Amino acid sequence: MQNKITVPFDPDGNLPLYEQIYRYIRDEIKIGHLAEGDKLPSTRRLSDHLQVSRTTVDTAYDQLLSEGYIEARPYRGYYVCPVEELFVYEKSNKKLVDRSVGIREETGEEHRFSRTNRDKDRMMNKDENHKPENQTSFRVDFSPYATENDEFPLGIWRKINKDLLLEERLHIFSRGNAQGEWELRETISRYLRGSRDVEASPEQIVIGAGNDYLLMLLHMMFCAEMGHKKAPSVAMESPTYPGAYNLFTALGCEMHLFSTDEHGPVVEELKGRDLDAVYVMPSHQFPTGAVMPIGRRMELLRYAASSPHCYIIEDDYDSEYRFRGKPIPALQASDSAGRVIYIGTFSKAIAPAIRVSYMVLPDHLLPIFHKVLGFLSCTVPRPDQMILREFLEQGSFEKHLNRMRKIYRGKMDVLLEEMAPLEGRFTIRGKDAGLHILLTGPCKDEKLTALAAKEGVKIYPLSAFYPGKQPEDTFSRCTVLLGFGGLKEEEIRLGAELLKKAWSQ
Repeated sequence: MQNKITVPFDPDGNLPLYEQIYRYIRDEIKIGHLAEGDKLPSTRRLSDHLQVSRTTVDTAYDQLLSEGYIEARPYRGYYVCPVEELFVYEKSNKKLVDRSVGIREETGEEHRFSRTNRDKDRMMNKDENHKPENQTSFRVDFSPYATENDEFPLGIWRKINKDLLLEERLHIFSRGNAQGEWELRETISRYLRGSRDVEASPEQIVIGAGNDYLLMLLHMMFCAEMGHKKAPSVAMESPTYPGAYNLFTALGCEMHLFSTDEHGPVVEELKGRDLDAVYVMPSHQFPTGAVMPIGRRMELLRYAASSPHCYIIEDDYDSEYRFRGKPIPALQASDSAGRVIYIGTFSKAIAPAIRVSYMVLPDHLLPIFHKVLGFLSCTVPRPDQMILREFLEQGSFEKHLNRMRKIYRGKMDVLLEEMAPLEGRFTIRGKDAGLHILLTGPCKDEKLTALAAKEGVKIYPLSAFYPGKQPEDTFSRCTVLLGFGGLKEEEIRLGAELLKKAWSQ
């Protein structure tokens, strides 16, 4: 089916013609007037129909392509992509209080680093946290933590910052609310409702510089107000995210581990334990990539509700990057007893250096927060909070996220294509979401890792993510992680070729 497109141009508007065409087609896709698989007119035909230059239509189509609304099929034309794969941020119709940053329309192109600056920036700002312990130089590092930073919309971020300072809002340099700026919390509230089905008022949201800081706040709340005569007890999946486990351990928590299977955490193992918190990643477990099914989610919620003081900490660290099918609803969306503390971050979706995370506290924990922690200052500077808020409100986050989803999906497809010859000897998992895949091979992960290192490739053994005793099943002992988020496509192809060479011996 090919659709006729008639754009109601506004000759008195400030938007250029290509922007008006782009927005019209984008909105038609969002509301379903243009459905998945619909064919768009060719650029020549549409330019003739609208009586505009072909370059104008080309520019509009390029923007739609980059954000993932349409795809170009060789020798066939342009087609509408699946709508469920797109993130759509719904703006508020309410007028915010006077101290809010005004909503502006973006009319210019996004400015990105030149190739020279990108290369210079990469050399000067390598992530020290992920260097090999022995400082060995690897040709390719398949880090599951790395993200693509070269596509950061620097021009837009700079413009928002400049506009904010030109408005002379001197109040943003004074001490702010301990929970973070109201305007940003209200924006995050709408974002969570539209993207994750999370119901959260601005009053329930606490903003902090990274998940570690928010977990430390929760630890202080548990210690101060929940009647502890001993350290808080926390249960975590095994394998799990090492950063959170190491933090809880450093804080002196009493740690409990429970196993996972192909459906995520085995909730049955929690019964009979006196726990204060259960830390889980139900929508995309790290590192296994498992999604917790609804039955097990209900079992976990019932367990927490039956305990006098147990809370579930839901770490939703990369929910934005699901490439096939609809997004998985948050566990908090099914919580009717007020037992889930939801934690999210913009580090994966925008850039690690943004350092803006947020948590949603159940209503009955808010008085405890204000009593115990109300004296604190928010660890995210107020100007940074207002820049982020404007970035979301003007639609730049929606554009950036849709573009990055397309980029990451392209990288995953390249990696899967390159690793396809290994299928048969290797089992590949994690193809639907996230920034890494898992390969289960014919021998233990130590050997796979050592063979890869000889060819100059760093990979990550699954066994390194087990904080306690490691099980001896094939999946746990013979699986490695390959992250692709921080690599260029040519680096992925090179790394894959080196791995195939290493593992063919």
